[in-house]
Amino acid sequence: MLVPMYNTEGKQVGEVELRSDIFEAPVNVPLMHQALVRQLAHARLGTHKAKSRGEVNRTKAKWYRQKGTGRARHGSRNANLFVGGGVAHGPNLRKYTKKMPRKMRHAALRSALSAKAADDQIIVVDALEMEAPKTKEMVKVLKNLGLDQRVLILLPEQHEPTEKSARNLPQVKILRAGYLNVRDLLKYDQVLMPEGALPVIESILG
Repeated sequence: MLVPMYNTEGKQVGEVELRSDIFEAPVNVPLMHQALVRQLAHARLGTHKAKSRGEVNRTKAKWYRQKGTGRARHGSRNANLFVGGGVAHGPNLRKYTKKMPRKMRHAALRSALSAKAADDQIIVVDALEMEAPKTKEMVKVLKNLGLDQRVLILLPEQHEPTEKSARNLPQVKILRAGYLNVRDLLKYDQVLMPEGALPVIESILG
């Protein structure tokens, strides 16, 4: 697949070929959904915890005598129906992690990239490196390229001035290509990447 390559001024300076096995793969929606659910599950901490009636720190003595009060019989104030008592069937510490083979995870990434490529939502530039952290310069670059929606920027490697230039833009997320994931691909409408990010993606998914 040949796509146009632009410079930061929005002018086409050539064409770049996207590998067909990565950017023209069959789009498997259920597989992408499975990968997304897995990633969202891994983001959950699982640190929720409520004390049961055996864990609350209250007296173990019988509240009042068994008979003669006219009230219901109770053996402990730790029961869940009393204020300060334990919680019945409350949340406990647990892990939400899900297993998914690497081949399936990579196939889900190929599906997401192929869906973006088919909708012309992948924009390639020859280079994207800011000399100094300037949000105004990043806004200018995005405007020159006609990117006015939610944009995911993929960098081939860490470049602090460029990353800081996009940090304050609420509709923009900047990510190193090595950390490419299904959630960000599906969340953002357009993907902007310099030509140098393609070999990184190909080394992971190729």
